[in-house]
Amino acid sequence: MQLEDKIGQMLMVGFYGLEAPEYILDWLRQGRAGGIILFARNVESPAQLARLTHSLHQAAKYPLLIAIDQEGGTVARLRQQFSESPGAMALSAALDGPELAERVSEMLAIEMSALGINWDFAPALDLAYNAANPAVGTRSFGVNALRVGEMGGAAVRGFQKGGVAACAKHFPGLGNTDIDTHLALPVLDTSLDQLRNNDMQSFRLPIDNGIASIMTTHTIFSALDSELPATLSPVIIQKLLREELKFKGVVASDCMEMKAIADHYTPCETATLGALAGLDLILFSHTRAMQEEAYDGLLASVKDGRVPIEIVEGANQRIAALKAAYPARTPDLTVIKKPDHLELALKAARAGTVLLQDSGLLPLDKDAVLVEFASQLDSGILESGGVSGFAGALHRHFPNIPTISLDPDVYDPSAVEQAKQAAQSANVLVLATRSANINPEQLILAKELMNMAKQVILVCLRNPYDAGVLPDAETIICTSGDSQPSLEAAAEVLAGIFTPTGKLPVSVAA
Repeated sequence: MQLEDKIGQMLMVGFYGLEAPEYILDWLRQGRAGGIILFARNVESPAQLARLTHSLHQAAKYPLLIAIDQEGGTVARLRQQFSESPGAMALSAALDGPELAERVSEMLAIEMSALGINWDFAPALDLAYNAANPAVGTRSFGVNALRVGEMGGAAVRGFQKGGVAACAKHFPGLGNTDIDTHLALPVLDTSLDQLRNNDMQSFRLPIDNGIASIMTTHTIFSALDSELPATLSPVIIQKLLREELKFKGVVASDCMEMKAIADHYTPCETATLGALAGLDLILFSHTRAMQEEAYDGLLASVKDGRVPIEIVEGANQRIAALKAAYPARTPDLTVIKKPDHLELALKAARAGTVLLQDSGLLPLDKDAVLVEFASQLDSGILESGGVSGFAGALHRHFPNIPTISLDPDVYDPSAVEQAKQAAQSANVLVLATRSANINPEQLILAKELMNMAKQVILVCLRNPYDAGVLPDAETIICTSGDSQPSLEAAAEVLAGIFTPTGKLPVSVAA
């Protein structure tokens, strides 16, 4: 393999569209990219996705890694036409959480593998320290490091048993920040002792379980490296992850186009510093010009001696081992959305649903109304006159219940007025929120609706922390995520079909 190919193996790129652009196929033919990352923008249907991945694998000069963020729950690129699952926090809330996490992760992996995907950027092992953290929330297994490690280890076993490499993220942990790394560079003063005893602790068991890869976070930990974020820090990657935790697998960056990195470094400098820090695989997920600059810059840095060739050789050896352990499989659409997959996902969603407070309002009586702060995923459906996923699930049990879904982007004044009138007139208001704790406008309106209502059942469809900022509801249900199975489970609770047994792995006190 020529040096140019070895540099290519260290880069993972993404693109827009349902078919691969010709330049991407050319790069794969030339060996200029070792991996492809897919997003929802690349997915239309199982058949289309299988054709896409097949074209990528066929073009590749060397075995190819195709990755995706399929954590389940809030972060999932494969949704309606695939088997959706509850996310990390919901699974952790279940009494048999580790067993369910392993089974659900294996189910997700079986479908990914059958679609030509062999690498999943999951599970997230960040601790849910901070209710205001916009990037963690229900993606976390909880606040207790040992529980997170136990759940993460189970998820790793499941993903990798299903034929897909797992990737724990975001090392050494971004749970204690309230800044989204997509938008800015967080700086934490977390001590080394706290990192060792808490954040890093959650990575130990997954590493012991043989996790294939780990992704770093774009966060500065000033007690360890006051200048460089973890993604570019030799102290964090080499000393902590490699030497202290003895991790021998592939270390990948988060996307280098996030503002936490892109606002401070050029793609050339990012790729060079990342390689020097110990990254094996460097992600540029969106922009062709940045991808080209990263490739050219890293190649130049190796040729001029700034990056020793030994670093490139070591990274290539680990990447080759990962590809050998998780080869691409021939697409098989017969396993997608199998009945037993859907049954398992719903079982897990039921087990992870929590009845935080109950004042005898369940099951719903006929004089109830639903007011829901809708999901971004429902925006197009609502615009075309359809009903949201949650309203649809509830209608299966209560066909005549009035439902008002408030668009997440702009609260239409007429819809708000309709919601207020419904809240005042109904005997019971079912108020479904989505992370009102970090959405001031939603929180203000939710409080207003609650104050108007006679009785309230609060359904926290994302962050359970909504229960802490809206504590006056008579009954509170938490799903810790709004994937389709969790919406169906919540509707079943309202219909009295089952009584939740889950217990939240975080505190929701305001």
